[in-house]
Amino acid sequence: MARRKIALIGGGQIGGTLAHLLAQRELGDVVLFDVVKDLPQGKMLDIFEAGPVDGYDCRLLGSNDPEDIRGAELIVVTAGLPRKPGMSRDDLITVNSKIIAGVSELIRDKAPDAIVILLTNPLDAMVTLCRKITGFPRNRIMGMAGVLDSGRFAAFIAAELGVSVQDVHALVLGGHGDEMVPLVRFANVSGIPVSVLLEQKFGTERAGEIMNELVDRTRRAGGEIVGLMKNSAFISPAFSALAMAEAVLCDRKRVLPVCALLEGEYGVDGYFVGVPCIVGASGIEKIIELELNDEERGMFEESVSHVKSLVDGLNL
Repeated sequence: MARRKIALIGGGQIGGTLAHLLAQRELGDVVLFDVVKDLPQGKMLDIFEAGPVDGYDCRLLGSNDPEDIRGAELIVVTAGLPRKPGMSRDDLITVNSKIIAGVSELIRDKAPDAIVILLTNPLDAMVTLCRKITGFPRNRIMGMAGVLDSGRFAAFIAAELGVSVQDVHALVLGGHGDEMVPLVRFANVSGIPVSVLLEQKFGTERAGEIMNELVDRTRRAGGEIVGLMKNSAFISPAFSALAMAEAVLCDRKRVLPVCALLEGEYGVDGYFVGVPCIVGASGIEKIIELELNDEERGMFEESVSHVKSLVDGLNL
C-alpha cells in the first residue's frame, strides 16, 4: 500500500523540526517545500542521514518546485515572517498575507483534496485568507494555536504546582493573541481542579493571584520566548502541529483546541476562532460547544472582536 504524502510549506525552524518529527514517527512520505534555493534540500538531507541511526524509514524530499506538493493528503503551512523582538503577532499581517495568498493558490491548484493545517501569524486572519482563496470546506482547513497555547498553560501550571506535565489538562479558547482565553475553570490535574490544588498549597487569596499570573504568562508566552531567543518559538509549535497532523493521519478522533471556522457555534458566524474540536481522518469532524459562564463569555467575545478587526482589515 502506498504511503501517505505529507507536504510542509515553509522550510524554516518550524518546518524543518516538523519534518524531522514526522519522519521519526513514519507517518508518511514528507515533502518540505520552500522558495529559498537549497534550504529544504539541505534540511531533508540532514534528516535523511539520521534515519539509519535512529531507525526511521520514509521518503524525504526537499524541493523548490511547487509541483512536488501535488496530490498531498495533508499540508502544513509554516511559511511567513516570524516574530522579532518588539513585534506582536498582528504586526506580521501585511507581509504574511501576501505570502499566504500565494501559498493558498498553490494548495488550491496542486492539492485540491488536501487537509490543511496553518501556523502562520497572525493566525486567525491567515487561516481566513487561506480558506477564502482555496474555497475548501471548513472541515479541511484549520489553524494551529489552541494546542500550543493550552500546552503552555498546562506547562506553567505543572511548574507552579510541582507536578508532572503529563497529569495537567488545560484549555485555551479564542484568537491566537493577547486576548486568548485560558479557561481557569476547566484546568485540572488528573481531574482535580487546579484552583483547589493552588488553594491547598498557597491559601485562598494567594491562589487567585497565582492563577492570574499563570493566565497572563500564557497570553504572553510567545513574546517571552521571542524576547529570550530574539526569534519565534519553533519546538513547541512543531510538536503542536504534529499532534494535529497525527490526529488526521491516524484518525485519532482527538479532542483538540484548534482554530476552526464557526458557523453559529458560540454565537459566532463566519470567523475562524480557537475552540475544542474532534479531529480525525476527515479533519475537523465536530466542533464541541462549551457552556461558558458570564466571565468566560465576556473574555471570549473580546477575543473574537479582536479576530474580527484583524480579518476585516484584510478586506476579503
